Amino acid sequence: MARSAKSDATRVPGENRPESAPLAGPPALAPVSGGAAASRSRELDKLIHERVRLGIVSALAVNDSLTFTELRRILGTSDGNLSVHARKLEEGGYVACTKSFEGRVPKTEYRLADDGRRALEDYLVHMEILIDSIRRR
Repeated sequence: MARSAKSDATRVPGENRPESAPLAGPPALAPVSGGAAASRSRELDKLIHERVRLGIVSALAVNDSLTFTELRRILGTSDGNLSVHARKLEEGGYVACTKSFEGRVPKTEYRLADDGRRALEDYLVHMEILIDSIRRR
């Protein structure tokens, strides 16, 4: 079978597909536990789906707290990028931020809030279902 001139990256889903073989939609997801998260469980949580935000939430999930400097080092991102993403998570109630001073040096410390932990758990369940669905094809 000859391969199309278009690469897989530029191919439109369903293109060159017989009409009798419709595209499959996303897998049906069972609701997961947790207040507001259960109502949006059919979609990925866009607040933590972004790479840097998912990194922040994941790093905080395995640490009691991390400073701004520690998060920047772990994620390998710039100050501005980390600051913007951390603020979005804080505004969403996923991360708690505490600012203090050590001597004259400002210290910003982050902790994962309960809503952030639930959101990460829901996100992981969603991804596991998606991965399982793809592997069964």
